[in-house]
Amino acid sequence: MEFLNRIEIKGVIGRADIHAFNGTRVCNFSVVTEYSTRDKDGNPDIDIAWFNVSAWQGPSMPDFYEIQKGAWVRVVGRIRMRRYTTQDNEERQAMDVLARTVEMIPREGDRPQPQRDW
Repeated sequence: MEFLNRIEIKGVIGRADIHAFNGTRVCNFSVVTEYSTRDKDGNPDIDIAWFNVSAWQGPSMPDFYEIQKGAWVRVVGRIRMRRYTTQDNEERQAMDVLARTVEMIPREGDRPQPQRDW
């Protein structure tokens, strides 16, 4: 059996920071997504999720200066779980997306809509 760890997200960039490690640039940014459902009474309910993304410089990446707050983006990659200890000595876990491809979505024309479950 083949193992699979893949995620695809499409949403709006929240924050973006560019860093360099050993001569290679990495862009860490957040992406917000929405998923629309209805609650038990039939009222619309929007589930909002934030993802932390790390994208390393390469041929499948846009110019990192295009990755700005408010821009629409499509990210394909894999999920990485990491553990860390807070200053209060509490063990925590975080989930990050390691991007394989990042595609900027133009502002004009067809903008992504929230997924709907109804």
